[in-house]
Amino acid sequence: MTYRPFHIFGEDRPARWLVTCDHATNRVPPEMGGSLGIAPEDMARHIAYDVGAAGVALALAERLDAPFVMSDFSRLVIDPNRGEDDPTLVMRLYDGTIIPANRHIDVAEIERRLDAYHRPYHSALATLAARRPDTVILSIHSFTPQLRGRDPRPWHVGVLFGRDTRLTDPLLARLHAEPDLVVGANEPYGGHLEGDAIDRHAIKPGRLNALVEVRNDLIGTEAEQISWAERLAPILDAALADTEV
Repeated sequence: MTYRPFHIFGEDRPARWLVTCDHATNRVPPEMGGSLGIAPEDMARHIAYDVGAAGVALALAERLDAPFVMSDFSRLVIDPNRGEDDPTLVMRLYDGTIIPANRHIDVAEIERRLDAYHRPYHSALATLAARRPDTVILSIHSFTPQLRGRDPRPWHVGVLFGRDTRLTDPLLARLHAEPDLVVGANEPYGGHLEGDAIDRHAIKPGRLNALVEVRNDLIGTEAEQISWAERLAPILDAALADTEV
């Protein structure tokens, strides 16, 4: 089967939503030998991909009746949620792990990875986003409960946002109304980076958007991923209705 750097599901679904998952897999493309030189247990960690996020995103897209696009390469190969000039586009060291295949990477190899993986994913995302004028982009990520040497993260779910809070404000209000959830606003990270996927495909074109992060120890199984999708889908639809946009 021919390798592709992205996959699309439900391309013809009619909803305004477009669900994306930038860090869906820990795959290293076959032409790179399928390995970056780090241990399998490191490739199974959050440093290589957003554990559980793809399953949540796929199930959410089904429940929202929305198309879904996901990358199919590890963020350690090249990070699709970074702009092309971002210094963290290709990580040489991540959460204490040295990435041997990236340690001495040069400009030519970065450009090859941009052409082979990063740009095709963004082209597919742009095409789907343009399918209707009122597209709403929902980016699904996950975060680890604790980075090495850092404090534990108490949030179950976080919503990240930049200068456009038309959707994230009502979404946060509805999530905060859930009595059993610890919800982070721009936690565990700050808002969008200049040139990242949401900035590029939503904020700059003026599209409604939200980036949702779920703690990865809560979505380790398919059943947990489906459960979170079933919980989030009606909250997301209600928040979108709240915007009246």
